[in-house]
Amino acid sequence: MIFQDKSIRCSDCGTSFTFSSGEQEFFQSKGYTNEPKRCPACRQAKKLERNGSSNYGNNSSSRQMFPVKCAECGKDTEVPFEPRGDKPVYCSDCYRKVQATR
Repeated sequence: MIFQDKSIRCSDCGTSFTFSSGEQEFFQSKGYTNEPKRCPACRQAKKLERNGSSNYGNNSSSRQMFPVKCAECGKDTEVPFEPRGDKPVYCSDCYRKVQATR
């Protein structure tokens, strides 16, 4: 399918923005069936508003962290869950290495 740039009016601010052919290809590859209804600036503002209302992505001190020793390198680290002891716990660097080999 050949895509062509489209001009769309933002549902939030009313400005026109271009929905490029590249963006359309990306949307199709992700399985999205609807065109965007917000311009990039309003999409970003909406995303920030959505993420700001939860603890996800915030550096919130209310999240309990548990001290552990990395099972791979022995470095002291903290994890956001209480280890049960039946599985190894890794620091973030070693965890990435272990995940890459799977």
